[in-house]
Amino acid sequence: MKTVLLIDEDAGARRGLKNFLASEGWTVWEAQDSEQGWALAQQHHPRVVVFDYLLPEGSGIQLCRRFRDTPSFDGTILVATSARDFPADRQNASEAGARHFLVKPFEPLALKRLLENLAQGDTTVFMKSFSSMIPEDAPTRLRFWGVRGSIPSPGPDTVRYGGNTSCVEIRTAGQIIILDAGSGIRPLGLALAREFKGRPLELTLLITHTHWDHIQGFPFFVPAYNPMNTVRVLGYEGASRGLQDTLSGQMESPYFPIGLKEMPGNIQFTELRDLEFAIGPIRVRATYVNHPGVCVGYRLFTPHGSITFIPDNENYVRLKSRSAGAQPISPDAQAFAEQQDQKLVEFIRNSDILIVDSQYDAEEYERHVGWGHSCVDDSVNLALRAEVKKLFLFHHDPSHDDRKIDAMARHARKIAAASGRRLDVAGARERLEVVLRPAVSRRALARAG
Repeated sequence: MKTVLLIDEDAGARRGLKNFLASEGWTVWEAQDSEQGWALAQQHHPRVVVFDYLLPEGSGIQLCRRFRDTPSFDGTILVATSARDFPADRQNASEAGARHFLVKPFEPLALKRLLENLAQGDTTVFMKSFSSMIPEDAPTRLRFWGVRGSIPSPGPDTVRYGGNTSCVEIRTAGQIIILDAGSGIRPLGLALAREFKGRPLELTLLITHTHWDHIQGFPFFVPAYNPMNTVRVLGYEGASRGLQDTLSGQMESPYFPIGLKEMPGNIQFTELRDLEFAIGPIRVRATYVNHPGVCVGYRLFTPHGSITFIPDNENYVRLKSRSAGAQPISPDAQAFAEQQDQKLVEFIRNSDILIVDSQYDAEEYERHVGWGHSCVDDSVNLALRAEVKKLFLFHHDPSHDDRKIDAMARHARKIAAASGRRLDVAGARERLEVVLRPAVSRRALARAG
């Protein structure tokens, strides 16, 4: 139900938000202080309560705790707002029960998007600070910072594609979203520090799984050492340890001189449960993939197109057929494998960009059956079946030099050309930037919304 209670002593701002949200189909109540807000909440039980961090007649944080500790408000979503943007305030609001923290001034449209996500039943939404320096209407930008699998492989033979492990940066709709924290997150962190020169950063890090080549760069991520910054780490719980415990474990003595709790940045961990959530206005879907342990791929729906990231995956049909050895695969096993592969095709379908595991060529794969990685032939066929626009071969094997990756990319393009279908193919390369531009103006999008 689209119901919201606004609690703010600023009558003008409160009324403006109320009128805007009411025009968008929301039922809105408003209050000027904590006590009036509490009385209205008890009377109407709104789905969402948006409150100022500092309120007369009791602070917003006290009110938030009151909601949190009252069983009848268990389903109520609490959103804190503030003109201040201190990490401590964010932490206090979170501990008091607020799911979201908006920094004033914020656009009514941004609040509307947040509320729409909540109305759809999504309670895992992470809003950016609207003091961010990333323009909301800028083109979506993707940059590769680590493209290698298994272990970093620096050296003169890998200088063109790069030797860092998995890390991709996406800037879209005011968000900076990082995919995986392999060794490539170190140069990304240094670049962010140079670009923003000490200004506060809000970053969201999505972890596909906690194998070393996807997390071992995190202790070297410079923004996580700045108390002005907020780093949200999202992922799915591992088979034996939680997300935070796993990242913390690699920083324990004697492995690392600084523990996770000693990092001065505002680091927030969220273990995801649902396979669909949002980061600000960006809808994100996840799917489990065929790789040892708990491993997912992500698809981000940006204003300018969708980006799918599947750094680790093994094709089911090829795996089952090779695992059977000399015996032919049974019809039931064949049907099951095809069904599993088709699920991934549907998850990817019509992606503008697909970044996918292509660690081996077909011959190498035969020596690595069951390792959880794909050969380039299967990656291209996956993209073709899903009608992807652009394919990036990713998770390059540490033994592959630049010439080998060039050869694999040429082979992939030949497969695509032979299919008669249009598919742009390239090997993912460190520092390569891809820009997705808007197809229509922001004003047109606002009219359509």
